[in-house]
Amino acid sequence: MNQRFSYDAALAGGGLVAGADEAGRGCLAGPLVAAAVCFDLGALTVEDHAALAALDDSKKLTRRTRESLYGAILRRARQVVVVSCGPATIDGVGLHRCNIALLSRAAEALRPRPAVVLVDGFALPRCGCDHQKVIGGDGLSAAIAAASVIAKVTRDRVMTRLHDAYPQYGFDRHVGYATAFHQEAIVEHGVCVLHRLSFASVAYQQLGLGLDATQGGGLTGACDGRLRAAPGAGLGGDSR
Repeated sequence: MNQRFSYDAALAGGGLVAGADEAGRGCLAGPLVAAAVCFDLGALTVEDHAALAALDDSKKLTRRTRESLYGAILRRARQVVVVSCGPATIDGVGLHRCNIALLSRAAEALRPRPAVVLVDGFALPRCGCDHQKVIGGDGLSAAIAAASVIAKVTRDRVMTRLHDAYPQYGFDRHVGYATAFHQEAIVEHGVCVLHRLSFASVAYQQLGLGLDATQGGGLTGACDGRLRAAPGAGLGGDSR
């Protein structure tokens, strides 16, 4: 049995335990995604534990392993919740506030509410359910690790699909992270509606782009027509 289930069992016994985590906090582009996963520890079989044996911090897993675990988690979890917000909200509200709000929403949506809800790295001051902050939780708790996998795979799939609308940025390669290729693409092609302009980026500085917080988050700098949009390629009502 994965030792992370032992960690959860020490807190929840054989009952319900949930974990919450996010993906995309450090990206220059795309949504922030949070997930909560609830397991009924007493209902998991030997076969279930074998299928979930590779659970770990999603950043430490290969893409193939994450994809395999994604299906295994969905088939064995009692409940899975996924919530997200787009770049415009992140720029307008702030990354940290968005992150806390999403983790809270994911945890609050769990029904029935587990006796133990574990959150990776953050206390949630306005959350409507009792929870515990666990530093490094995606490496300690099976429930948090499962949430990290669900959030990561969900977000990666979204960014891969968005690559078709914005192929010049290579979102299928880096899913919005600040790789050298991504920043070079920003310098060459400008920014699109998926980019978070409130983030510090050398590429943004080279273009003279930024957000003026005193003007309600409006674009400032030498935009020069470089804010690009593809028809129908936004993130619902939250597109810039």
